[in-house]
Amino acid sequence: MSMDEHAADATTGRRRRAPWSRRRKVVVGIASALVLALVATIGVFAIRLQTSSAGVERVEEAFPDESVRPDADDAGALNYLLLGSDSRGEGGSLLDSLGDRADTILLVHVPPDRQTVQIMSIMRDSWVDIPGYGMSKINAALSYGGVPLMVQTVEQLIDQRIDDVAIIDFAGFEGLTDALGGVTVQNEVAFSAGHSGPIHSFEAGEITLDGASALDYVRERYAFSDGDYQRVRNQQAYMRGLLDALLEPSVVANPVAITDLVEVMAPYMATTDGLTTTGVLGIAAEFVGAGVPEVRTFTMPTTGVGTVGSQSVVLVDDAALQLVREAFAAESMTDFVAPEPVTTTP
Repeated sequence: MSMDEHAADATTGRRRRAPWSRRRKVVVGIASALVLALVATIGVFAIRLQTSSAGVERVEEAFPDESVRPDADDAGALNYLLLGSDSRGEGGSLLDSLGDRADTILLVHVPPDRQTVQIMSIMRDSWVDIPGYGMSKINAALSYGGVPLMVQTVEQLIDQRIDDVAIIDFAGFEGLTDALGGVTVQNEVAFSAGHSGPIHSFEAGEITLDGASALDYVRERYAFSDGDYQRVRNQQAYMRGLLDALLEPSVVANPVAITDLVEVMAPYMATTDGLTTTGVLGIAAEFVGAGVPEVRTFTMPTTGVGTVGSQSVVLVDDAALQLVREAFAAESMTDFVAPEPVTTTP
């Protein structure tokens, strides 16, 4: 092809084509710029992952000896133990503030099909067998043997393996709730509370909590005739609303949004390695593939409050708990409906 064929036609005004060597340089230049931009984006994202994970305190010793643990679930179910604390210790460590008690004990079960998320609350005064120590309130496991003994006690109760542990300071819910633009809950009982300053009034029905009111909502127990039972139900309502917000496609499918939320919670969390930002992103990807799961909550079955010696305790319904164990052992809990706990006092 001659140079005349590359030149612009004087009659038509058609633009001449650049020589191939020049066009190749332009194409290669654009491709290089895109590659550099992609590398830079990945680099920034990796830094964000490391930064957000770095702020989360690590639970270095969380699990009992392997010889006393249930086998891992080959079907792919996941179990997380969440221990809630009302306040951080003076040294800034959540492990220190947890001390010898947990204000909230939650087991989060994710079935292999990822269609639901089941959250089981365990009453902190539940009268259970603590390995090596006999019958006692479940909270005593922390004072006897720390987090590993608490994990062993819960694993013995449900006959399932705990995959990861998180300790959460309730104060973290304030920032997380605000970061999500509020959390909507179905509130069973109207009440008022003011743990952190101004009095917040919560009407019965659907309400939306901001950060400050969420903190009072999950902490209050003295306003209720059945105390911790209603407090647990309110915490379950909040967790359902929180997970509904977190599992929105705009959040769960957005790695940047997830890392932003982890950064908000990082100062208020201590976790095992599987709940780093990278681990959470992996779980989120599975949820994206399975669709938005339904969040369900229930309380470990009880027969009410009783007295053992001078202690007021919550008595476990062993027959109903066996149904829970069988449901956990099945390949999916998607259709599981737990027996309602009895809340009567003697």
